[in-house]
Amino acid sequence: MSQVEVVQVSPLMPEPQQALEAAFTVHRCYGAADREAVLGSLAGRARAVAGGGASVDAAFIDALPRLEIIANLGVGYDAVDAAYAGRKGVVVTNTPDVLTDEVADLTLGLILATVRRLPQADRYVREGRWPKAPFPLTGSLRGRTIGILGLGRIGKAIATRCAAFGVPVAYYGRRRQPDVVYTYHPTLPALAAAVDVLVVVAPGGAETRGIVDAQVLRALGPDGILINVGRGSVVDEPALVAALQDGTIAAAGLDVFAHEPHVPAELIALDNVVLLPHVGSASVATRNAMSQLVVDNLINWFAGRGPVTPVAETPWPPS
Repeated sequence: MSQVEVVQVSPLMPEPQQALEAAFTVHRCYGAADREAVLGSLAGRARAVAGGGASVDAAFIDALPRLEIIANLGVGYDAVDAAYAGRKGVVVTNTPDVLTDEVADLTLGLILATVRRLPQADRYVREGRWPKAPFPLTGSLRGRTIGILGLGRIGKAIATRCAAFGVPVAYYGRRRQPDVVYTYHPTLPALAAAVDVLVVVAPGGAETRGIVDAQVLRALGPDGILINVGRGSVVDEPALVAALQDGTIAAAGLDVFAHEPHVPAELIALDNVVLLPHVGSASVATRNAMSQLVVDNLINWFAGRGPVTPVAETPWPPS
């Protein structure tokens, strides 16, 4: 197995990185001045790709004719052209489940930080303003309903936590889920109109690009709060900036953005926004588990046991 050559497109945590390098011959192309040159040098040899965040599009896949598997780091894999990979006979895997609780915990923290204005309160103390006047009263979770866009593994974990806080939950998705007790709304604007906090957990990609648009934000209303821990592409960012500036919605808590790591200056300037640098799964324990699952997928594949966590576009065994 050590003769199998792997193209690595992003770093893993140290121990899984060592395991990857012990099992395979690894070529790191992240940080390379000329990624195409690296791929060209490996065209007849590389059989796997490991890592996440980098674009693995049709051209990337075509550049590696011996490619068998793309082991993506992350539950979201919109940077990988999984449909094209499937047509080329290349399996794509991701890292579900191991980050579910971490992201759900972070989401509850972001909801509370946004509703109760915790970062603003922290700044208030640090700036020495407390002795002059009490911090203004904030909103509350009491009396609110939370809507979830994307009731998958993470969405359900968020809903469970919201229920523990005594907050009603509703959701919208492509179809009603008969095994959940939460209120279903048949359209996204209908969900937004019915809730006070809209939590976006939907994956990125063409189907979801910009679906949280000006219409949805108007439906959410002047007391509404948008929380995004899914993908920045799901939200029409200019429409969100305008909605926050003119009071169409009250506030937003954002862990993801359209053009990461670049955040619009307009968002940074607003006091009714909590901004995080895409840290939903960014704990040592969770990133270790995610990195190890990348390695496990590759080891299982080249040992002939099949992938551990294939994505929907490349099911295993093939249908």
